[in-house]
Amino acid sequence: MEIWYPSSFHEDAGLVVVRVSAQGIFTLTGQRHLHLPAAVRKWCGLKSGERVLLAADPTAGILVVHPPAALDQMIVQAHTVALAVTRDE
Repeated sequence: MEIWYPSSFHEDAGLVVVRVSAQGIFTLTGQRHLHLPAAVRKWCGLKSGERVLLAADPTAGILVVHPPAALDQMIVQAHTVALAVTRDE
């Protein structure tokens, strides 16, 4: 199993993008959990311990954290498109 060392965090459109490298300064817990720094949680309105959806691209060394608010927004957008198509038929 490859070990990831997060090296940077940034917020983009309500998502947290984590880049990893061998020189990363952050570590995973013994349970393989990633603790997001308080400043990062504040960017996207996350409360400590709140669950998120993670999507990783190991080849690119990127982990994307999807907070509940971002998931809500994606679902609303998908339903808006789906319902608009249904109404047009």
